[in-house]
Amino acid sequence: MTARVSWTAVRARRLGRHFLSRPGAGQADTVAAMCGAHAQVRTAAELSVALRTGGTADDVRDAVADHTLIRTFGPRGTVHLLPAQDLALWTGALPAVPRRSTMPSAVRLTDEQTDQVVEAVADALTDAELTADELTEAVVARVGPWAGDLVMPAFQGFWPRWRQALATAAHRGALCFGRDRGRQVTYTSPRRWLPGFRPEETETALTGVLARYLHAYGPATPQHFARWLAAPVEWASALFARAGLRPVDLDGECMWLNADDTLPGSRTPPALRLLPLFDAHVVGSFPRELLFPGVAAHRCLARGQAGNFPVLLVDGVVGGLWHQRRSGRAVHLTVEPFTTLNAAHRRELDEQVALLGEVLGREPRLTIGPVTVGAHA
Repeated sequence: MTARVSWTAVRARRLGRHFLSRPGAGQADTVAAMCGAHAQVRTAAELSVALRTGGTADDVRDAVADHTLIRTFGPRGTVHLLPAQDLALWTGALPAVPRRSTMPSAVRLTDEQTDQVVEAVADALTDAELTADELTEAVVARVGPWAGDLVMPAFQGFWPRWRQALATAAHRGALCFGRDRGRQVTYTSPRRWLPGFRPEETETALTGVLARYLHAYGPATPQHFARWLAAPVEWASALFARAGLRPVDLDGECMWLNADDTLPGSRTPPALRLLPLFDAHVVGSFPRELLFPGVAAHRCLARGQAGNFPVLLVDGVVGGLWHQRRSGRAVHLTVEPFTTLNAAHRRELDEQVALLGEVLGREPRLTIGPVTVGAHA
């Protein structure tokens, strides 16, 4: 018979495996357990990791500088911090995830053109750190002027055609982020920092990524995994079927755990946690209707997408949102709970605010009241 598991136990275990109820053992292992830290907003990624490890934002920046953590394009083609020790796993798996271009046919790269661009990027970055403009010149010089056509809508202008393959080049192990040059990012080859680096065999890597996901976010369905990875559901279902997983019943829905995993126990979630923008825990956790109950779905989701707001977890579910504003040596924190906090929650909130101050190296000042700023603020 399929074992039943409770939502209370599931959310408690997820918080534990994300090191939100106990500190992580180190930055690389902690980020590995999270399946990467979303780093489109670098300060949010630094906060996500530091809150779990008991370190500071400076410690996370140091881990990137010494290449313990690699900033690159990860799941969903978005910028992530990934552990250097796992880069072979991710670059083995991500190229095999089916993607559908949203570009018009007149703009879209063919498969052959994509291969040419990735090869050109790999060659250009072998011993270099190049800005986007410098890399454009290098790619155009290697494959031809078509790669530099300004046809990709981007912000207030257009990007060159080749940049459609930027994330693909990272997924194939040809590119990652280098050191910033002033206000400009640079790109380089991960092989400069990881001698002998090569992507893992595809099927091994795919099953490895699925196992990591289920360890951190399970139980889950193929639909959950597909949404997290921006992959077709049919493809995810086939991967689940090959993996030999263990079925469980969560509130009447069949979900899956790794075959060798234990069932969630009877622990209760920690009382209260503050999580930054795009924190991996909320982006990867499903079902959304259980994690974002009631008013939380309306206030903290954007068309069902999680991560657009920093959130307040109360007993393991989203129970509020918050905002930070830095001023001099202070950080002003506004926290808006969606319900009245009891005495235990209030004590934990004070502890979380103090922890944020330590992570940021600033004096924290707390206001409990409405958060009026919009997404990504």
